[in-house]
Amino acid sequence: MTIAWTEESVHVRAPGKINLFMRVGEVQPDGYHDVATAYQAVSLYEDVRAWPDDEFSVAFGGSVDTSGLETDASNLAIRAAKLLARATGVRGGVRLEIDKHVPIAGGMGGGSADAAATLVACDALWGTAMPKEELLALAAQLGADVPFSLAGGTAIGTGRGDRLSPALATGSFHWVLAVAEFGLSTPGVYGELDLLREEQRRHVPASPVVDAEVLQALRAGDPGLLAGALHNDLQEAALRLAPGLGGILELGMANGALSGLVSGSGPTVAFLAADTDSALELQVALSAARLNAIHVHGAVHGARVLAR
Repeated sequence: MTIAWTEESVHVRAPGKINLFMRVGEVQPDGYHDVATAYQAVSLYEDVRAWPDDEFSVAFGGSVDTSGLETDASNLAIRAAKLLARATGVRGGVRLEIDKHVPIAGGMGGGSADAAATLVACDALWGTAMPKEELLALAAQLGADVPFSLAGGTAIGTGRGDRLSPALATGSFHWVLAVAEFGLSTPGVYGELDLLREEQRRHVPASPVVDAEVLQALRAGDPGLLAGALHNDLQEAALRLAPGLGGILELGMANGALSGLVSGSGPTVAFLAADTDSALELQVALSAARLNAIHVHGAVHGARVLAR
């Protein structure tokens, strides 16, 4: 196909996410779990810049330690670029530079945000003008959280989390993130949950759903209501693998958080605050305890072009 190449770089920003609610169903024959989750995109971003090139390459910078990240063909951003190139018949490559600010292996979808931003950046760089629905379909091939990183806002995810339905959320919700100095493996946390359930012979929902109270609180824009509805089935497993997270949850609650939970598979802990002032006070208290605390708000837009 004929491509409208640009010699300039394209800059795309994509948000990290918090799972406000997460119910995990039975393990499926393929090893994955059906889930029902409520996502909210928050104001902690990954910045992806893309230049035309003959090869596919990626380099990392930003405010988190990226020394352990792969930069070969296994990298999710490289996979995203190659997938779009194959789908659109592009002959050529891309040089990617990614400034990472979302915690790595932190349960906030940083790698998924990189992939979503790369799809949008390469689509703009190569002039492929792929419809949003087709980009979302490609995103789903890359990982369960990638379609949400593309869409942003607040949404309900079902299946593996990649079947999205927008959720009406009014106002702005303020969160304080306590970012751990270590990561947790998502498959490892799911595996631990399976072990817990097997040990305790718990009933597991075949088709999990998001509680109606979550949707009502989001529609009302009421952080007090939402605080009572937050839930994550994976939290117990994350706490068993990283017991120190329990103390962080207690510390946040003791310093004014309306509620707190482990985000996704962890280990990032997200605390919901009543308003901006309360969030800033909580951030100061957690920072005084030598935690890496970040104040963010949601919901925010999904992956979008900032400059080209």
